[in-house]
Amino acid sequence: MCGRVYLKTNLEGLLRAFAFAKRDGAEGLANQMPRFNGAPSQYYPVIIRDVIRDDGVMGPVFIAARWGLIPGWIKERKPGQPAPINAKAETIATNGMFRGAYKSRRCLVPIDGFFEWKDIHGTGKNKQPYAIAMKSGEPFVLAGIWETWRDPGTDEDIRTFCVVTCEPNEMMATIHDRMPVILHPEDYDRWISPEPEAADLMKPFPAELMTMWKIGSKVGSPRNDSADILDPVD
Repeated sequence: MCGRVYLKTNLEGLLRAFAFAKRDGAEGLANQMPRFNGAPSQYYPVIIRDVIRDDGVMGPVFIAARWGLIPGWIKERKPGQPAPINAKAETIATNGMFRGAYKSRRCLVPIDGFFEWKDIHGTGKNKQPYAIAMKSGEPFVLAGIWETWRDPGTDEDIRTFCVVTCEPNEMMATIHDRMPVILHPEDYDRWISPEPEAADLMKPFPAELMTMWKIGSKVGSPRNDSADILDPVD
């Protein structure tokens, strides 16, 4: 699964790195970046295909969306009802929770890296956290899907998203049985295109382009959000 990410790049740097997308929709997140220990339920800058000109032309645009998908067809959420943070590539096209968004509301989730925990003894009690990123050190993109849900209590439209996961590559398989779907730059446009099917893009990213390292237990609490979370440990 993918349940924690980091964005050490501030918002302005992130917008420059993905300058093909119109930036206006994410400006409100400027004071929330960088974020060294990003968790579900927080808002993130994601890229969708939306109307960007008065003449109705569609194009990539940044928006702010909350991590944890709430389908638009849900009328009312029960207190404490969880919002899925991941969608499996193998079932995303058939699962009623995700299939509508997969067909018409896919998004790009730019990050600098993510975290995963290795179950050291197979008991679930002792886990070693790892940070995972690109060898180049550059920001990259996770495949996501998004929805707009209207809160009946406030009549507010809330945009939400979740991250697509797939089988692990050789590197990730040493610590976990899943990994987020990472997209190559040449596939960004197709992933957020109106094309209803993109199954061939949901596959493990090449391990040779990635790196990972052990980090300390401080990452375990989302309340900890400082740069030293990324410091390697022996």
